[in-house]
Amino acid sequence: MAVDREQVLRSAAALLTRKSTATMDEVARAAGISRATLHRHFAGRDALVRALEALGLAECEAAVEAARLDDGPAAGAVRRLVREIEPAAGLLAFLYTENQLFEGEEQNEGWARLDARLTALFRRGQESGEFRIDLTPVWLTEALYGLLASGAWAVTEGRVARNDFTHLIVELLLGGALRREES
Repeated sequence: MAVDREQVLRSAAALLTRKSTATMDEVARAAGISRATLHRHFAGRDALVRALEALGLAECEAAVEAARLDDGPAAGAVRRLVREIEPAAGLLAFLYTENQLFEGEEQNEGWARLDARLTALFRRGQESGEFRIDLTPVWLTEALYGLLASGAWAVTEGRVARNDFTHLIVELLLGGALRREES
């Protein structure tokens, strides 16, 4: 029987989002395969995490493209982005906690590309007068990542309804990022 690698990765992502310390045995069980089969596809946890990183980056980049970040007002682009990235938020939340992905020379350049696209969106919002200028575009990008991860964890734990994910994140982020007219 052929193993569907993407299904294994999605099962691993779902488990690791809920339990980041899950063992390879637990990952194999969640995927419905033996540990030996899992090991044939992923030599160890690091290889599995790297494969999850590639999947997560691909999904985030697809969400960025689907959100059309350069179209219309920046605030609208942020709303579209959060809505588009929501299906990958659980995987992104797991990856967000994997420090090994963001250290040293092995850092995937995909994160830098993603950061650059999001930072450019927030910069565009500042230049158009939509977003506050006292919060750097880099900080707004980091805040978005943090809110996406927190939202995914809250949904996974049942503390927030999945249908509220986009609204809660967008309203909190933009409520703090929007420039207010001074009276």
